[in-house]
Amino acid sequence: MLTHETIWNAIDRLARTCGYSTSGLAKKAGLDPTSFNRSKRTGPDGKPRWPSTESLARVLEATGADISEFMELLVNESTATDRRPRIPVIGYAQAGKDGYFDEAGFPTGEGWDYIHFPTASPKPHHDQKIYALEVSGDSMLPLFRHGDRLVLSPDSTVRRGDRIVIKTNKGEVMAKELLRQTAGKIEVRSLNPDHENIVLSTDHIIWMARIIWVSQ
Repeated sequence: MLTHETIWNAIDRLARTCGYSTSGLAKKAGLDPTSFNRSKRTGPDGKPRWPSTESLARVLEATGADISEFMELLVNESTATDRRPRIPVIGYAQAGKDGYFDEAGFPTGEGWDYIHFPTASPKPHHDQKIYALEVSGDSMLPLFRHGDRLVLSPDSTVRRGDRIVIKTNKGEVMAKELLRQTAGKIEVRSLNPDHENIVLSTDHIIWMARIIWVSQ
């Protein structure tokens, strides 16, 4: 039976499976962080309130879930959790330091935070090493904002036009668009239109990973 409680519980479950608090999910969806607070689930008269269809649509867009996946959460808390693989998430500041990645550009060691893959059916990448890089600061504006999570696949083949993250031997971590690549160098376009294209020697690149999904 569809009730106020089951709808609100499903929102709570969706937040947990995607690695957010309920307030964090609301903020990620562009809503007021208090939109899903317990106090907002009842009206001034004490009667239960429904979440708006707009807020539901926005959290589904923010998490990459569809309505059928949300309906599953109404009745079964474990469904989405079972279908979404857990992946490590690393902060942008850590990504620029030594000792956090193997030679292929995948996080190494223990102690990472983990989130569930943002979409329920990551079939093209299910057997690949993937992880999330959480953006901090405004260096990747205007496309990526503080708090966005870039899901990266270091094993994926990178082609012209792909958005990628590069780490250089100077400790720089950059999100760019690949323009062209040869055996000795790559040319990339900045995601910020105020910055010019740059050419990097492959000798200066420690690793390069394709962005396969973005949680915004």
